[in-house]
Amino acid sequence: MTKNNFLLALSSGLLLAAGWPVNGIPVMLFVAFVPLLLAERNIRTSEVRKKGLKVFGHAYLAFVVWNAITTWWIWYSTAFGMTFAILVNSLLMTVVFWIFHLVARKLPPKIHLVFLPAIWMAFEKFHLNWDFSWPWLNLGNGFSEYPTWIQWYEYTGTFGGSLWIWIVNIGVFKTAVHFMQTGERSILRRGIAKNVLIIAVPVIISLFIYGNYEIADKKADIVVLQPNVDPYSEKYGIKNEVVARNLTELAKDFVDTKTDYLIAPETTLSEGVDIDRFKRSRGKAILQQMSVQYPGLHIITGADFYRGYGQIEKPTPTANRLGRDGWFDAYNAAVQIDNTDSLQFYIKSKLVVGVENFPFKNVLEPLLGNIMIDLGGTVASRGVQKERSVFTSENGTAAPIICYESIYGEFVTAYVDKGADFLAIITNDGWWSNSQGHKQHLSYARLRAIETRRSVARSANTGISAFINPRGEVLQTLPYETKGALRGEVALNDKLTFYVKYGDYIARIAVMISVLLILYALGKKKSTGI
Repeated sequence: MTKNNFLLALSSGLLLAAGWPVNGIPVMLFVAFVPLLLAERNIRTSEVRKKGLKVFGHAYLAFVVWNAITTWWIWYSTAFGMTFAILVNSLLMTVVFWIFHLVARKLPPKIHLVFLPAIWMAFEKFHLNWDFSWPWLNLGNGFSEYPTWIQWYEYTGTFGGSLWIWIVNIGVFKTAVHFMQTGERSILRRGIAKNVLIIAVPVIISLFIYGNYEIADKKADIVVLQPNVDPYSEKYGIKNEVVARNLTELAKDFVDTKTDYLIAPETTLSEGVDIDRFKRSRGKAILQQMSVQYPGLHIITGADFYRGYGQIEKPTPTANRLGRDGWFDAYNAAVQIDNTDSLQFYIKSKLVVGVENFPFKNVLEPLLGNIMIDLGGTVASRGVQKERSVFTSENGTAAPIICYESIYGEFVTAYVDKGADFLAIITNDGWWSNSQGHKQHLSYARLRAIETRRSVARSANTGISAFINPRGEVLQTLPYETKGALRGEVALNDKLTFYVKYGDYIARIAVMISVLLILYALGKKKSTGI
């Protein structure tokens, strides 16, 4: 029995990995948890001692396998970060599954099999918002390469996909258990038919939405740049004025009087500049010459900025010490330049743990010191801004989404609430070499397009730069490690989807159900059943 449970847990990890973007087949996700659920049931209904510990160990095996196969590419940027992400994220998933096991020992199947998807989605919601946030493997992301299946994400967001996966997995699990208990093939046939229908109906609804969705007629003409500068050996050693000249040279054959936006990647201007003095910088002046030449052109670029404070007391929660009597905030930011004296800024607010964000800084930094991972640029915890902001122009309002922020569905809706009619994603995906990392990152942008029904103009330093329409279809791409530019028209949409209006409501309901069922379980005696 122990060997069988081990193989069941291993099978779940392999199935989850086999279903994951970008090369996975997402149908696998609909049955991936079934082996682990069978292993948990075998342990729970057996006479073995330390059942909780055994369930914990088997679940940890499954989740380590899934995490390792799908996110090993973090190794290219940091071996420690990869190890930490895989082991800790797997541990968190295991804790969630272990809590389910404890509840299943107290509550009957009709209740504990409702609790499982609820507690899992509550975990996914939590994972979107705390200091160690790493929602890369939230289940609803698994359909990103199949946008025709999930057009209804405009109503549910990715949590609709997570719920879908769990409903089918639990249905298949119940069918398997009933068949093993009775041996009746009719139960197996009915169960398979029912679960195939549960998969098919949302796909059919999605295809109907897809076929009837009309893309807005209003368009903006946009050029995205891909400088292809090595972030390890080149990027952070080039002065901003040299970078600005390189950008204008790269763009000159693509920009004309009809171009509304020119978009360059994250931290393109990597030589740190005081944000309050940037308007007088040489780099800004060189870029602005293009807007002077083409008065309707608005230039969006990423930049490293800072703001210094000459005072003894800490001025902001994110400030870093500068000498004995000073402080500074470092910003990973976006700036919009046009032919006027005004500048529009946005400061990245969803930060990469350990690289841009020192988690629980006030508690851990006095104990551990500054242990930020050095990937070039300013090695310091970054400042953020409280609310999203947008970049406005005469034709189009851009959501300046910086890199990691594009993973967060409800977070991105805040730009749309502010009036964004297209999404401008600027990123530097060169940290992960030519692996699954940058491909998955591009793929997840398709989810944001569907959820918000906004076109995406994506500028990536080393690739993959792309245009994505509001249906989540990739229209143009520039391959990884290719220097160049893309020009395209993107639809401008001012309508708000149900998901933009109500956000992660499914997750909030799941949190409420989880809390209520945990409280209920605490007052119940041991239960029996599947």
